[in-house]
Amino acid sequence: MSPATNLGAPRPRSTTLRLVAAALGLMLALSGCVQSGRTSHPDNFEGSVPCPVEPDPSITTSARIAWQAIPNGDLVVKDLELLETCMPNADITWMKMNSGGDVIQAFGSDSVDISQVGSSPAVKSASPPLSKDIKVIWISDVIGAAESLIAKDPDVETLEDLKGKTIAVPFGSTAHYSLLTALGEAGLTGEVRVINLATDAILAAWQRDEIDAAWVWEPTLTQLVETGHPILSSEDSAGLGAPTFDLIAGTTAFIEDNPDFLRMWTLAQAEGNRIMNEEPEAAAVSIGVQLGITPEEASKLLDGYEFPTLEELAGEEFFGGDGLSTAFAGTAEFLEQQREIDALAEAEVYEQMPYADAIEEVAP
Repeated sequence: MSPATNLGAPRPRSTTLRLVAAALGLMLALSGCVQSGRTSHPDNFEGSVPCPVEPDPSITTSARIAWQAIPNGDLVVKDLELLETCMPNADITWMKMNSGGDVIQAFGSDSVDISQVGSSPAVKSASPPLSKDIKVIWISDVIGAAESLIAKDPDVETLEDLKGKTIAVPFGSTAHYSLLTALGEAGLTGEVRVINLATDAILAAWQRDEIDAAWVWEPTLTQLVETGHPILSSEDSAGLGAPTFDLIAGTTAFIEDNPDFLRMWTLAQAEGNRIMNEEPEAAAVSIGVQLGITPEEASKLLDGYEFPTLEELAGEEFFGGDGLSTAFAGTAEFLEQQREIDALAEAEVYEQMPYADAIEEVAP
């Protein structure tokens, strides 16, 4: 399959969103500090950032939303409490997930309505044996060098140099998919020991010299690079026909039952990605707050991702065409080959995973 999209082209802007965002960027630049009481726990922050559109108090949806510590627009939305401001009478609960495997379990137990998740675990959730009825409603980022294979031994320069060694990766994640793709292309499947560790456990195992390499994302990636070096990235695996995304998925029942909520949620996510692209300093403040790091440290985490705009997501490479469904079907085929799923779902499952209604409704 072809790479996800060319995100280097000029991007049109929504006038309404742009004017509100400009005021937001100016406010943050002038303040030069985090608002009082604002921490990684959203309940401790009384948001004062305006909704990018007219708030809708008629929306009273109860939504259980899962997030991950991935530096993208979803963290900006969470930090600025855009959902709570735009839908003041909605009952929104945020819960943290540490990996795509956690999200798979949450969808499997019906304990979450919407979640940030990688493309690989999303496809896994929709495939047998889980066969969860979920839809993809947003692409937060296209993954490049932000997920990479880091080796500890300075003499290791290629993937082949890791033959017989131990590589850690969170199973069921986009990083796992990228690693398996690279191993298969290099003819090394079964020639290295691949173990399942969460990101915090990867760092601990690295420090104890229990692993030789790890394919992982930020902020763990930067911590490993302090004593290691990258040899491959998810940009490389995309070039092998396996593009990966951080996306947001929801249960079909929730999405179809709450169209007004989803419309406003989509506008808030569009604002989050717009801030990532047009106000990176403001985005770094929010991401730093959510990850417990400085804005300077947060800024460094943004390299290696592309953040599609609302207009781009409405285009043919994503929700307006078959780009996403093709990527999901290819991911499913690979997961079946690697015995990560029991079998392929019917073709229409992957064709219908992208849910374009809300994006098409609000896109300029």
